[in-house]
Amino acid sequence: MHNGPPIMPPNVWQRFRYTLWAPHYDRVTRFHEERRRSIDLLALRPGERLVIIGCGTGADLPFVPPGVEVLATDLTPAMLRQAAAHARPGVELRVMDGMDLDLPDHAFDAAILHMVLEVIPDPVRCLREAARVLRPGGRLAVFDKFLPDGSRPGPLQRAGLALLDLVFTSTNRRMGEILDGSGAPLAVEHDEPAVSSYRHLLLRRV
Repeated sequence: MHNGPPIMPPNVWQRFRYTLWAPHYDRVTRFHEERRRSIDLLALRPGERLVIIGCGTGADLPFVPPGVEVLATDLTPAMLRQAAAHARPGVELRVMDGMDLDLPDHAFDAAILHMVLEVIPDPVRCLREAARVLRPGGRLAVFDKFLPDGSRPGPLQRAGLALLDLVFTSTNRRMGEILDGSGAPLAVEHDEPAVSSYRHLLLRRV
């Protein structure tokens, strides 16, 4: 039984936090070349359907090739209002929870998770949802920061990471654990280091 002050549900906290960050987000998380590289790995073709889960301010949209149909989702309406500046014909913006996508199975040829698994309350569930909406053979691009698989931060480092998470994001998750925990039918086809502790991964739905 919880007798302390009310605890804000994780999604409410996420929406509140990123509503505050929305006007400043692009100045803090640029990563233009990294976004371009991740999208290049998808090898998108005209006529394909792409879902961007947790699109934020829409910084990925300028790098999506013409002729690709895009659904860009985010939990935070304030982020989508910023993303509207990058919209074009064939791009739809929709408020949606990345852990519970209101989308049919196998509806997309490709998906993007850029800096989402590091912050979403349940990354295992999010990855499972991304796999669910991909058609067999569909591709998923992940650009995010992860701890090396098998590493274990010490107590002081864990405390510092938890404190940083309250304000923005920290590096406290492992991609291998997320993928294994999801049980999603995804195979890693490409894994390369990016800046700092970030990685580019290309996964395919089998």
